[in-house]
Amino acid sequence: MGTRVVDWDEYATRWAALHGGFDPRRAGTVVRGWLRTAYRIGATLGRWRVTPTAVTVAGLLCCAGVPVTATAAPTGLFAGAALVLLAAVADSVDGAVALATDRASRLGYVYDSTADRLGEACWLAAFWVVGVPVPLVVAAGGLTWLHEYVRARAVAAGMTEIGTVTVGERPSRVIVTVLALLAGGAAGLVQHDLAAGTMTVLLAVWVLLAVFGLAQLLRAVRTILR
Repeated sequence: MGTRVVDWDEYATRWAALHGGFDPRRAGTVVRGWLRTAYRIGATLGRWRVTPTAVTVAGLLCCAGVPVTATAAPTGLFAGAALVLLAAVADSVDGAVALATDRASRLGYVYDSTADRLGEACWLAAFWVVGVPVPLVVAAGGLTWLHEYVRARAVAAGMTEIGTVTVGERPSRVIVTVLALLAGGAAGLVQHDLAAGTMTVLLAVWVLLAVFGLAQLLRAVRTILR
């Protein structure tokens, strides 16, 4: 007999409580559709007694495979893009499993956040493997870490709201990484050396989004906590 899962309305209420009161039932079509899809997948896995931690680990393993596939550039970059997409799905589904089956925990939240940072480090390692300049890779990683650190410290200081959804959030990193891997793979098929240059340009976009996103976040934190 499978595990009992909550319905969509109760799930949405629980999700809103963990995301600053933002109700997914009132979100735009794309966001609502994405979250509802994550709920359906999470509910199904929950009935099969798949744990949230198992989904988190699966997503992290997908991320770990990205730099490995990058060693087989340019064709391997297409597989890397697919792995990033799978990891992004797992990142949404692990929380969905936890909420749908009433297994959300503070420890699970820590595991999930840690897996996200490790996963992004794997993506950046793929850029490095292909030949993107190390300083740019380090800048992207550092700014990403700082963005998440500021939000975490603000929450620890008493910020109970989301504050703001910035242009440098994790979905933006997923999109940029997938586009970089696909574009790098396509360019590399034309001329092998073009893969690194193409991915360098897109990682620069990551850095710019991270800079603007950090500025947005700092402004929101200052307003809320002042």
